[in-house]
This record gives sequence, structure tokens and C-alpha cells, in this order.
Amino acid sequence: MKIKRQKQAKKTISFYKYNFSFREPFQILIDGTFCQAALKNKIQIKEQMPKYLMGEVQLCTTNCALKELEIIGKQLYGAKIILQRFQVRKCAHLKNPVPASECLLSMLEETNPHHYFVATQDHAVTAGLKKIPGVPLLYIILNTIVLDKPSQTSLNHVQAVQLGELVTPAQQQSIRSLKEEQGIKDGERRGKKRKRKQSNPNPLSCLKKKKKGVPTSSLKKTEPGEKRKRSRHKRRKAAGGDDTAAPAVSNT
Repeated sequence: MKIKRQKQAKKTISFYKYNFSFREPFQILIDGTFCQAALKNKIQIKEQMPKYLMGEVQLCTTNCALKELEIIGKQLYGAKIILQRFQVRKCAHLKNPVPASECLLSMLEETNPHHYFVATQDHAVTAGLKKIPGVPLLYIILNTIVLDKPSQTSLNHVQAVQLGELVTPAQQQSIRSLKEEQGIKDGERRGKKRKRKQSNPNPLSCLKKKKKGVPTSSLKKTEPGEKRKRSRHKRRKAAGGDDTAAPAVSNT
């Protein structure tokens, strides 16, 4: 039975590695309910978690999860002692703590960008996490740690990526890093759009159209026997001041 569980876990881990870029050390986000179940079933989380996941792990929690156990008090004192041994990751509720279930869901955002495994016994949390693609879930059943199979949301996401309908989180991260290198913010185009200067009209287009020349055939021709009019020329003054007439045009 143990070998069968490890084979199933290996298959599930490979799914998240190849489709959602999970890498070691695996980050395990743990809440108080998981620690309480481990305490009751005498499970050493630090020892058994790396063996079950067959890799290096980092066990962590949030400030809200610790605060929740402090409020409950003596009932979960042992779970609090266990949870305090793990790394505390920053959340957005440092000044105003919220329930651990709400905090865990906010840590994973919409696409689990930090690649968290989540270890919890809270059914409300698991129901919300199954709606987010790429979230491996861990819980305790019959004195053993169990890695849940990929949710239907994760399977649908992978299928959509393979069909070219979506971009993987890794591709989104590479796109964001490239934009940061180029100094481009989301929703901002590179470079400002230039305003076109108001230019004057083409001077050649403003010129009046020239009238076509009158054909020579339309000129009045002199009929035979009709005298040709003599053209008159104005007198022009010579250099000495005497008026000289322009030579007359002969009729012959």
C-alpha cells in the first residue's frame, strides 16, 4: 500500500512539475488544522514530508495562521508549538489578521505564482483551492500524509494551454520579466505616440489650373481679296532723345 501511494504521489508531482513549473525545494504552506491532525496521529511532519514527496521541502506558514491558534488558546496549544517551528511568510494582513482559511487563499492569488503546496484539513479551504489551477493539496488520512490528485480546474487549465487557448504561468512570468527589462509597464505601449504636425498645403495644389490653349484652327483666317490690317507699333525714343518710328510691316 505504501509503494502504491508513493507511485501515485510521484505521478502527481510530475504533473505539477511539467505543467506548472514546480521545482525543489517544494514550499509547503501549512495551517493549524494540519498540525493538529499530525499531532493526534503522531506524524513527524519534518521527517515524513520530504520522504513522501521524494524531494527537499520548505515548511512554512503565515502570521494569520499563528494568530488564529493564539486566539483559540489551550485547545490547540500543541499545534501552535509545531507551527511556530516553520518559516513565516509575509501576508497582506500583518496589521489586521484574518482567519487562516482566508489568508491561505489570498497567498495563492489566482494562479499560485509562488508554487505552494498547501497542507490543511479545512474543507472550506480545500474547496476554494480546487478552483485555482496548479495547487497541490496535502491532508492526513488514516495516519498517513496524502497528496490529492490534480483538481478538475488544473486538468482543464492544462488542456486549454495545450490547445493554445491560454498562456502558462511560466510564460506569463517570462513576459513580465522581459517587460521589466525593457522598462515597459503593463497596459503601457513602448514609446509615446507622436502627434502629427499640422502641415501647410502643397503650394502647387493651390495654383489655378491653366486654360488649355486655343487651337490654331479656331483663329480667324483672312479671306481672299480682303486686306490685311496693318499692325501699329508705338514709337520708341532713341538714345539721343529723337523719336524713331518702328519699321512698318509691308503688305507684299
